Amino acid sequence: MSLFILLAGILLLFIMILKKINPMISLLAVAIATGLCLGMPTSKVMDSVANGIGSTLGSMIMVLALGAMMGKLIEDSGSAKKIVFILIRTFGEKNIQWAVLLTGLLVGIPLFYNAGFVVLIPLVFAISAATGLSKLYIGLPMATALSVTHGFLPPHPGPVALAGIFHADIGRTLIYGLTLSIPIAIIAGIYFPRLSLNRNQTVSAGRFEISEDENLPPASKSFLTALLPILLIVIGTIGNGIASDFLGKAVFTFLADPTVALLVSVIATLFIQSGPVDKAMESCVEGVKIIAMIMLIIAAGGAFKQILIDSGIGETVKQLSGGLNLSPLLLAWLITAALRITLGSATVAALTASGMVLPLIGSGAPAELMVLSVGAGSLMLSHVNDTGFWMFKEYFGLSMKETFRTWTAMESIVSVLGLAGVLILNQFIG
Repeated sequence: MSLFILLAGILLLFIMILKKINPMISLLAVAIATGLCLGMPTSKVMDSVANGIGSTLGSMIMVLALGAMMGKLIEDSGSAKKIVFILIRTFGEKNIQWAVLLTGLLVGIPLFYNAGFVVLIPLVFAISAATGLSKLYIGLPMATALSVTHGFLPPHPGPVALAGIFHADIGRTLIYGLTLSIPIAIIAGIYFPRLSLNRNQTVSAGRFEISEDENLPPASKSFLTALLPILLIVIGTIGNGIASDFLGKAVFTFLADPTVALLVSVIATLFIQSGPVDKAMESCVEGVKIIAMIMLIIAAGGAFKQILIDSGIGETVKQLSGGLNLSPLLLAWLITAALRITLGSATVAALTASGMVLPLIGSGAPAELMVLSVGAGSLMLSHVNDTGFWMFKEYFGLSMKETFRTWTAMESIVSVLGLAGVLILNQFIG
């Protein structure tokens, strides 16, 4: 009976989102309604909501805020554009897809998906105009790279939230995520467009030349500021694993903490960039404003997750799945993918699924791989109930059929390859 109540709650969530009700309001309302219908006392329901919000945001709010500041500083300083121009000039016209893909990965690490898309889409159109290549041929690698970083790599909201819920080490999650992201981005972002798009639309016509703004920061500063948080987390994680003395381990552990890494990166960026500090602080404030609603959605998702845990739904799922003889990683992906297809939002699907699959950790499923499995499932089969679907469709001027054949297919390829990669990694580290 409890599973039927859960399904009814998910159906209600789907209807509310379909009616354009804000996801935060929808998640909070459905969390409370589901808890009451499952027989939880009113006081217990509200305690679970408060605990869910506190435990979810408590471990990640500074990471999300500092990550947003970092992304906005990189965007407003021109570092993101500088990286784009350097990579395009380095790779040239023949390998332009590789340049766009690498640009998307580098720019996508500090920037959230929507921000990265808006920053890079003018460059995609400019490259298309300069080379005669179709916008889709150039744009799909960019969208793939942003999608991969959004699904698998901290400090994006989804992976950070899941790492907090599953008590996963963010450094290891980042390293495993990078291991998956690069080959997946190449397959879905380079080879898929080459196989699926009409070759007649991708014939070069004209000389490749895009003018670069002289006011952009130097290349060294641009790459350093964009990659510094990732470098600090990776160095700290690897160093902690090989350090033998207590002091060394303490230093590397401190450095690997994402809050510390991002705080150091923000402060370093203020010194590296030559602009006035007050303008940089305005960028930081704007960055946090942009993700304020994302943080509230994550908070409400945490409330729903806690309701599912405290009501025993997770244990019910664990008991039922025990007889299926399925890998916990596969089951987590299946549940998340089903929610993604139903609800549309990748973040909402991932947070909802986390409360159902959390008890599966420890039964042959490392926490870091559960984060990546749920992240992969949250990208599955994006269609008309996903805002990303419509953004891609409208920017590239596609028909519904064309959007399904390109965007939806690409997202599904990333999702399935993500699951395969997680299962392979589990054979080595599980």
